[in-house]
Amino acid sequence: AQVLVESGGGSVQAGGSLRLTCTVSGGTGSRYTMAWFRRPPGKEREGVAAISPTNTYSWYDASVKGRFTISRDNAKTTLYLQMNSLNPDDTAMYYCAAGSNTWNTGSATLLPQLYSNWGQGTQVTVSS
Repeated sequence: AQVLVESGGGSVQAGGSLRLTCTVSGGTGSRYTMAWFRRPPGKEREGVAAISPTNTYSWYDASVKGRFTISRDNAKTTLYLQMNSLNPDDTAMYYCAAGSNTWNTGSATLLPQLYSNWGQGTQVTVSS
């Protein structure tokens, strides 16, 4: 079974940066669309960014576009999220997820129901 494990979370001051890593094991993660989601305290889960199986396409939620960068190393079956210019609104538990081998255009690519495998999450806390 495919197992996803996130790391790289932590506490940072506003304006700082973090890089999250998601390591995929026990499957063929490199063949799937992958994404990052987050759940802020007291709020619903929301999509952050997604990337196509071959790195050709990516999509970002408007709240992070220009500040976050999603990437993947298919040889290492690893997914990354570089987060810059962090602000307190970015405080959340961040999850990586693996979907299917197809790419959905636009915001549809961040629909949670498209993703079948999820990691346990890594906490990001941004202080003002």
